[in-house]
Amino acid sequence: MKITGSSNGAVASVTVGAQTVAAPVQAAPTAAPAAALQSEVLKPAAEALRAMPDFDAARVAELRDALARGELPFDPGRLAGLIQKFHGGR
Repeated sequence: MKITGSSNGAVASVTVGAQTVAAPVQAAPTAAPAAALQSEVLKPAAEALRAMPDFDAARVAELRDALARGELPFDPGRLAGLIQKFHGGR
């Protein structure tokens, strides 16, 4: 998914796969001084995150192929347990 904004800030384009949809955007409230400080502290991490690709398509394809060939073990019961543990049994 890729989200891009326009110069006027009123509409953003959201792209999922090959489909792009325009979505209205509300202006954010003015940031407090503490938020500005946090923003400066987190700025290097945010820049590094922006530089990263959305996902590693080659790695996803490699794992998908290994799973299809049976070279990557898959335990659906374990996955279900981990999901339940992560989400607190909801």
